Amino acid sequence: MSARLFPLSALAAALVWLAQGTGTEAHADEPPRPVRRCPPEMVSVRQFCIDRWESSLVDATTGEPLSPYYPPVKSEMQAAYEYWQFARRWLGDEPAHHMPLPEPSAWQTAHAFTPRAVSRPAVVPQGYLSYYTAKKACENSGKRLCTEKEWVTACEGERGLKYPYGDRYKVFACNVFRPYHPGFALHQNSSIGHRDPRLNLVVEENEDPLLRLTGATPSCRSHWGGDAVEDMVGNLDEWVEGEKQPVFVGGFYSRSTTKGCEARVDSHAAAYFDYSLGTRCCSDAERK
Repeated sequence: MSARLFPLSALAAALVWLAQGTGTEAHADEPPRPVRRCPPEMVSVRQFCIDRWESSLVDATTGEPLSPYYPPVKSEMQAAYEYWQFARRWLGDEPAHHMPLPEPSAWQTAHAFTPRAVSRPAVVPQGYLSYYTAKKACENSGKRLCTEKEWVTACEGERGLKYPYGDRYKVFACNVFRPYHPGFALHQNSSIGHRDPRLNLVVEENEDPLLRLTGATPSCRSHWGGDAVEDMVGNLDEWVEGEKQPVFVGGFYSRSTTKGCEARVDSHAAAYFDYSLGTRCCSDAERK
């Protein structure tokens, strides 16, 4: 394959109702049970809330969107833009040399900014995140990074499945283990140049982008009652808080893994970032 380089039954319903809490009296002589509340962009999972979609970033003060193709730290963004203006001309083949860099917005180029994570459908999720930037972005949104246990629980859905869709691996049900690697497309080598701002713009011949918009793979939903969390396997790896150190989980679109919700990488330092690394946020559910 080649790529181009451009741009309930009644019983089940009752079980869900009881698990989530309803705010109505279970017995006439008992007080009402509190309802667990999550913001509309989050899904209620037992004792916590988790973002429905992978994070995209905005400036914490103005709400201006930040480019998903650059690290959301101004000095790192500028360094990447300047370096790859030249490096793209001596890596890869001739078509790759002519593929332009994505342009940061004029606002982002001219102003200082602080990243804040937002959870939205049908947008390009933010790559190039280190653990520290992912953590800061979640905190700036009034949330926090998920723990690995929370993330895996949410990914498995209420039925505790190995994959969002079931217990057996299905090819391309989630956007993972794609047969083409953007590093090979651009650099003729999938092991180098992982901070090239163009990597998440590579598309296959059928126009299917390697990195998809948030929520664009409906077969990859982790179900909780009548709700669901999108793209927990594939699309981008996601930083979480591990027991001993930060790890990233889920697998990105070209990672060769069939481990589903159990996919994890713990071999990188917290400061590491590249095109394949994003996140989503969690928070404690409010009782009302």
